[in-house]
Amino acid sequence: MTIKINPLALEALKNFKLPQDIGFGRTMVPIMAVCDYENGKWGELELLPYGPLELDPTAKVLHYGQEIFEGMKAYHFEGHGPYLFRADQNAKRFNESAKRMAMAEIPEEIYLEAVRAIVGHSNDFIPTQTGESLYIRPFMISTEEHLGIKPSEKFKFMVIASPSGAYFTTGYLKVLIEKEYVRACPGGMGAAKTGGNYAGSLVSAQKAKSLGFQQTLWLDALEKCYIEEMSGMNFFAVIDGKLHTPEIQDTILDGITRNSLVQLAKDLGYQVIEEKMNINNLLDAISSGKCTECFACGTAAIITPIGTLGDIEGNEWNVKNPEGPVAKKLRETLLSLQEGRIEDIHGWRETVKVVCH
Repeated sequence: MTIKINPLALEALKNFKLPQDIGFGRTMVPIMAVCDYENGKWGELELLPYGPLELDPTAKVLHYGQEIFEGMKAYHFEGHGPYLFRADQNAKRFNESAKRMAMAEIPEEIYLEAVRAIVGHSNDFIPTQTGESLYIRPFMISTEEHLGIKPSEKFKFMVIASPSGAYFTTGYLKVLIEKEYVRACPGGMGAAKTGGNYAGSLVSAQKAKSLGFQQTLWLDALEKCYIEEMSGMNFFAVIDGKLHTPEIQDTILDGITRNSLVQLAKDLGYQVIEEKMNINNLLDAISSGKCTECFACGTAAIITPIGTLGDIEGNEWNVKNPEGPVAKKLRETLLSLQEGRIEDIHGWRETVKVVCH
């Protein structure tokens, strides 16, 4: 698979300079990869200058929310790399999301070539401090033009990227246990990485912020007592020295960072338990001191410790060791692997070919 390079994209790269404060997701590299699907087939993959999209006002994405996305990172710590981490798993999950949203699946070679092209051409703009990265956002939208409610037959696949620092700047999170709203129902689209899942969580984010919390912890829709995930992150707890995390089902996004941590924890000798987690049992374990750590994980945040769980009634449960040794060890191991500082025994890391301009 090759990509057609627009000369204006190369010109945009030559004229681009990183601002001093890059933040997270605010600064975009000046190029984007684009590929369109029409008449039952994918067209040519192109590298274009970053810029606005032109969409018909009746494009189905604007009315029926038929869209999906992924989150990935490229690392270039101390001259090593640039590295991608388990990019094939992102490609597979992207197509699982596409199937759930009645969208065209994209050949893995197109997906990966688009990501590699963005990283290879943007190498000079990947931050080089530990924990910093090039955050990569592949996404696909439905573009068929009419208002009839039916699956689109036209799509646009794109990859954009943002040189980024830390996702969270606070030491640890204060998390609201959401007992009113739900994120996903069995048989719904909770396992798909689609914008509707995140849009539906924003009202809870507003409520959490107004109450002094930074994040929401979602419970199951049927009984509202089993922990599922946070808004954009998976959940872990250390109880009696064992690592617990909710088992994956169709209401929970199958996190690649989560799955990597499960394997790395086993490599490090921790016992990992993947099963239904009752929120009341967890709160009792926090109160008794049996639960010593809670943390969230995801591509953007990597691992973020949780200091307090609370509810709308004003009850709070403070975790004994918010920045505990298990989360620290797992974060350091994962980041060292992603940044090329330790041996990759699982074959998860890929070196991307740098394109010189």
